[in-house]
Amino acid sequence: MPFVILGLLLSGPLSLYDLHKRFTAGISLFYSASYGSLQRSLSQLVADGAVTVSDDHTSARRRKLHTITTAGRAQWREWMLAPLPTGADAETILLAKVFLLGRLDSADDRRRVLAAAREQAVVTLAELDGVRRELDAQAPTLAEEHREVFAYQRAVLDYGLRTARLAAEWIDELEEDVR
Repeated sequence: MPFVILGLLLSGPLSLYDLHKRFTAGISLFYSASYGSLQRSLSQLVADGAVTVSDDHTSARRRKLHTITTAGRAQWREWMLAPLPTGADAETILLAKVFLLGRLDSADDRRRVLAAAREQAVVTLAELDGVRRELDAQAPTLAEEHREVFAYQRAVLDYGLRTARLAAEWIDELEEDVR
């Protein structure tokens, strides 16, 4: 979440309320955040020097405005260009990076992010396809009492295969749009 916050702060200073509204307006489709989790992340970003906080003197409520620092911009860019992780959070991080992709100043950087994401999707697809081949080879030897369990587990593998295939195709389309 910290890097998503940094990405949102690239548009200018935001209060906690403004950040929550930005999450609700788009990011919540793939990443939910409560006021408390946003506040904790903001506090950590301030402590790390990635964000500064100041009073909004134009507000009657004396809102606190959070502003990204030069160090925060560098950290955010580094995260954007870093390889995608594998595992449970990979899809969420992919979506967050694509959501924020337009904030990268360089078209070359945007292409790098998409190329790395596509490569990860292709690697994941190949790994899952290897698992599929192994399981399908073992399927005929399963005892009858294990076939139903196997069918549902195999269905989850199919989901993973479809998701990885879709991700690769989607990224191909994004790359084409960027060109």
